[in-house]
Amino acid sequence: MKNALAVGAALMLALLPAAVSAKPVTDCALRDAPFSTESPIVDLLLSPAAKAILETDAPDIFTALPPRFFSTKAPTFAAILNLKALAKMKNLPADKMTALDAKLRALPVTAADKVARCARYDDDRPTITLPKGKPRLLIFEKINGFRDGPSVDAARAAFQVMAQRKGWAVVVSDKGGVMTPALLRQFDAIIWNNVSGDVLTLAQRAAFKSYIEQGGGYVAVHGSSGDPSTFWPWYVDTLVGTQFAGHPMDPQFQDAKVVVEGRSHPIAAGLPDQWVMNDEWYSFTANPRPGSAVIATLDEGSYKPGALAMGDHPIAWTRCVGKGRVFYSGIGHRPATYADPHYVTMLENAVAWAASRRSACPALTPPAG
Repeated sequence: MKNALAVGAALMLALLPAAVSAKPVTDCALRDAPFSTESPIVDLLLSPAAKAILETDAPDIFTALPPRFFSTKAPTFAAILNLKALAKMKNLPADKMTALDAKLRALPVTAADKVARCARYDDDRPTITLPKGKPRLLIFEKINGFRDGPSVDAARAAFQVMAQRKGWAVVVSDKGGVMTPALLRQFDAIIWNNVSGDVLTLAQRAAFKSYIEQGGGYVAVHGSSGDPSTFWPWYVDTLVGTQFAGHPMDPQFQDAKVVVEGRSHPIAAGLPDQWVMNDEWYSFTANPRPGSAVIATLDEGSYKPGALAMGDHPIAWTRCVGKGRVFYSGIGHRPATYADPHYVTMLENAVAWAASRRSACPALTPPAG
């Protein structure tokens, strides 16, 4: 792997650091939102007044999950979970949550609260130069929520090896400041590498949304749609088409049969009818099939989804959002998945498909065979 990356170094372009330190961010999406049980838990912990209410009225919250989940330093699980979701997960009393919500909403949102909420965002804008005539890809890795380092590293390495093999030009960035119209227009597709948490400011959201709607490609794996609480409805409902519901924990990692459905889709080229993988298998709050072209499903009879069974269980699919081509795969927690030859083929095909601007995103048609 190291030798392959070294050989391909000439094809990989790294982002240059921003020439000037960016000013503090002031347009994070939840800056002015009232405190509530729907706030990210991290925002409650960052406020002395809100944290005091939790400690007095609901101390059991702090024993519901391991202490590391309540860190206030990003990346942190506390950025992707709110009290409403935690109460549902841990069967906390509904009446207690109602009373807690009322107390939290009565708190003023101070200037210090706003600064603290926006501190995990950035507006660091790199200077980049990309050659023309190649598929140009941005691997985006800003993570404010749960960061599983081994899966992020394995996915990045896999995409870089693909780029070396295919002659793609790529850059890697963990900065939200790359999401500007001027920078985004240089790329044919953006790969969200296990991105977790709300990571874009309002201006960055608008730039990214416009980029997709005007024909930019989007490829995302696993944790990029794996947050129990989300704070950008367009991302969940329109871009990905559903929201993470959970994954089995007993055991967490299981063998499961991946069944290729969309045989006529370019992303399915070279894939077998089915294969078995071992991973952490996501379920979703709603079936993404409406409005999507499903590439692969999980055979729920081949593993134990338990209460998370969906029946019809898509695990990889495409969508058209405006003129943009969108691909999401729920596979990819275990680093070994990014070395599975069938999954590598699927991802390589997905990048090539999403980055193609030679034609409009194809209208949804029923899958063949």
